[in-house]
Amino acid sequence: MISQLLETINSKYPLQSRGSAGFDGIKVKGMTFNISSYEAAGLGHVSTMSAKGFFGLMQMDTLIITPIDTDLPIYSYDRIKAMGNDKLYVEMYDTMINTPSFAPMDRVKEKYKDLPTITPGPQWYDDIKLPQTVTYAGKKTDSEKFDEMAIEYMKAFISINGATIDDPEAKKKKTDYYVDGLLNNGGPATDVFLKSIGKDRTTQLFKEVLF
Repeated sequence: MISQLLETINSKYPLQSRGSAGFDGIKVKGMTFNISSYEAAGLGHVSTMSAKGFFGLMQMDTLIITPIDTDLPIYSYDRIKAMGNDKLYVEMYDTMINTPSFAPMDRVKEKYKDLPTITPGPQWYDDIKLPQTVTYAGKKTDSEKFDEMAIEYMKAFISINGATIDDPEAKKKKTDYYVDGLLNNGGPATDVFLKSIGKDRTTQLFKEVLF
């Protein structure tokens, strides 16, 4: 699924590999993480992170888009498959100066309204989480529909043309609010890295690779 999402992004914003600053292959809690990052021309920064654990019974995939060259929100895709269960999270965080229409995404969200949803617990970043955030939790039998939804949602996202950024510093400040907030306040995935590799290394991973 990660490769298909990257192909979708690349169809509009050509990707160029940026490496992983030495983090590819890092082991955390018995899981080996394959980490990559890319520059997406005209969009910004894209990163991917995949891991398998528990003798192959769990698979985790993450893809993050951090728009730098156009005024769009942070787009975070997470997929967790374990023990016959399947979770799909696409979270959108408001790092925008000017908000575009998200009608293409709203249409896809409505199309898949019958998929089994889950309501995550409260987090510090809820105030900047956009309504286009979707969180699903189902079984292996839902995986095909989850795949379809994820691809269609990404296609809808990249179809939206963000405004030209006329104040890069203001844009960066909004992005830093989210990234620094994760490092200082934590989050489900962030906490795993903070506990395993410490604050300094996690900061390097987030600021040099993931975002």
